Amino acid sequence: MTTTSALLVAPPGLLTAMRPRQWAKNVLVVAPLLPAARQLDADAVTGAAVAFAMFCAASSAVYLFNDVCDQEADRAHPVKRGRPIACGRVTPTQALTAAAVLLVVGVGLAVSRGPQLLLVLLTYLGVQLAYCLRLKHEPVLELASVSSGFLLRAVAGGVGAGIALSDWFLLSAAFGSLFVAAGKRYGEALTGERTGARVRPVVARYSVTYLRFVWTLAATVVVSTYVQWAFEVRAGTGSAWSVVSCVPFVLALLRYGAVVDEGRAEEPEVIVLGDRALLSLGALWCGSLLLAVT
Repeated sequence: MTTTSALLVAPPGLLTAMRPRQWAKNVLVVAPLLPAARQLDADAVTGAAVAFAMFCAASSAVYLFNDVCDQEADRAHPVKRGRPIACGRVTPTQALTAAAVLLVVGVGLAVSRGPQLLLVLLTYLGVQLAYCLRLKHEPVLELASVSSGFLLRAVAGGVGAGIALSDWFLLSAAFGSLFVAAGKRYGEALTGERTGARVRPVVARYSVTYLRFVWTLAATVVVSTYVQWAFEVRAGTGSAWSVVSCVPFVLALLRYGAVVDEGRAEEPEVIVLGDRALLSLGALWCGSLLLAVT
């Protein structure tokens, strides 16, 4: 059977292995557009859409490659053993071929918007390759690697749309990413501590108290930098709505923090999309920012 034929006989498993549910993270590319709504034109919106599609392709390629690397460890995991590659629904050849195609698509999209977006993509791919091959086994460095993926999505949105990004915005995005990443690890560690279930070696090297310290620190910095950014936006627009946006933002952070504290934050996208309160607060946050710039 040829590689092409192999790809065609298992499209459902291959699509699952690409983790389309994780594409919700790529909505972060839209974040830089909110405070710049007055300056947006068709080209800027197109650029953000290209950045979104680019990250969907690139992140799925990374997931496929990572799952090929982790297939043996995944088979020993009570949940991950059901992943298409680990359980044999998708062969490594199919996965790597699909990953190569997705990388070509991602690079093509980046090139269509210029060298800066391509640089963001190559940085993302370089960090993720290092993560898959080595960094995921190194405490702290693996947290930084995961966090960088969230941050680079926001950067890609600004670059793709041609919008200059505020230093306060970048700091808020960076520590927000660390907050989410530390919350994921905290959930894994707490589950292992409570149930005695096997956790990944790198998670076992963290203590629950250390991870609490990390996500508490990150949350503190996120709130501080976001407030600074909100006042910066107010100074540029003359509208107090950006400052009002601090209320739903902080409430959403606290709501998410409660989930982290319960140890249920291993899959952020599932939590956000399945929590009506978080979705409502997110809508209020977006609405406040849009009112600030319109």
